[in-house]
Amino acid sequence: MSLTRNKNRARLSPRSDPQIHRPNSVDMQGLLHRERVRLKKQARELQVETLNVSTMTGRGWTIADLMKTSRVDILCVQETRWKGNKARELGERYKMFYSGANKEGRNGVGIILSSEKKEIVEVNRRNDRIIWVRLMVENCTVNIFSAYAPQIGCSDEEKDHFWSDLEEEMEKVPADERCLVGGDLNGHVGQNNHVISRIHGGYGYDERNAEGERIVDFAVSKDMVLANTFFTKRQEHTVTYKSGGRSSQIDYLMYKCATSFSSDGLGYGN
Repeated sequence: MSLTRNKNRARLSPRSDPQIHRPNSVDMQGLLHRERVRLKKQARELQVETLNVSTMTGRGWTIADLMKTSRVDILCVQETRWKGNKARELGERYKMFYSGANKEGRNGVGIILSSEKKEIVEVNRRNDRIIWVRLMVENCTVNIFSAYAPQIGCSDEEKDHFWSDLEEEMEKVPADERCLVGGDLNGHVGQNNHVISRIHGGYGYDERNAEGERIVDFAVSKDMVLANTFFTKRQEHTVTYKSGGRSSQIDYLMYKCATSFSSDGLGYGN
């Protein structure tokens, strides 16, 4: 098993089988959606990324090293497959808080934080698909969610349950606090942004599918922006999963729209 740096992005399973997992080699470009979360009043930026790791077993130090090399402050990870609800040190500067895999040993989510200039106020573990932390960053409160949505082959009931759970957790965040969701949401939001231009920038990949409609509906209901779609990128930097000639974009960072565009809230760039 190795983590390598190249232009290919390892992603989760093909559409046909939700039980097929990622290959054991995950490349650095898998940290595909990278944003600088700017706390403008304090002129402080947080580098936030999201990655489905396939498994964290044997990869902790390697991922910590890659975060250091890429200057990543916060990494939302999915499909960790670690058991239990714990925290673990990764190297000298990083700590991972995680919500464990289900009884079959699947799923699992976590958030890896660098130790610099962040005070952990609260850690909330909903289940094996949702975890979030409340941080103080230079007198600014930031809530970071890591989420792993059910794959296409899962039942509608399971998908409904996930989005309902995520909604319930987000309702616990005060309206005046910053909020970001990083996750493998297993849907295509597409390029079309008719009617929803306030949350979709029009730079998605491929056509929107049913799972993508769920993502868009959630973003609209929570007044969040799909940050991936607001920047023009080369196709190889937009695609987050390649397998058997198929390509797709299923990893996203979403910002709370009410504060993302205010002069004293979160800004973002690429």
